[in-house]
Amino acid sequence: MAQTKTASSSPTKRSPRTLAGSAHALADESRTHTLKLYEAALKLMQEGKYESAHTAFEKMLASSPPDLAHSIRMYINACVQQASRGKTQFLSNEEHYDYAISLLNSGNYEDAREEFQAILANNESADYAFYGLAVLSSMTGESHRCLEHLTEAIRLNSRNRIQARADSDFQDMADDPRFTELLYPES
Repeated sequence: MAQTKTASSSPTKRSPRTLAGSAHALADESRTHTLKLYEAALKLMQEGKYESAHTAFEKMLASSPPDLAHSIRMYINACVQQASRGKTQFLSNEEHYDYAISLLNSGNYEDAREEFQAILANNESADYAFYGLAVLSSMTGESHRCLEHLTEAIRLNSRNRIQARADSDFQDMADDPRFTELLYPES
């Protein structure tokens, strides 16, 4: 008896082939890469780095799969809102200085430093910002920087010398002869 070949009832589907290989493999690889970028951008958002996350989502949007595009746009909007919410606006330089001092007093030294530097970026002759940086430097043990900032504050406004003499924030500097010389110069 001769055996006859019977056709299988369910033919196997083959994916299209290209010169580079399987088309599905390339699409899967691209999607995997996009998902990794997506996860990294979400992590940036969770860390509060909204500007960086916004940039990452924007780059990803052009080449993202259609099913992710809506979510990416949603996260872009959330990043924009969060970034604008975190920026404090001040009505006056004094208000900005008071905010920087409150950061300093609560132990947020780097944020306070950024605020004092922002004040100086807007007004490079703001003696009070130099004074604040001097206090900050004293509190963080940076005696050389403290002296530099206090010297500039006194140069811009001689009343800062009198204020510094009574300021307990400079107690760590009291034993430094350079500090004493700055506050009590020989006439």
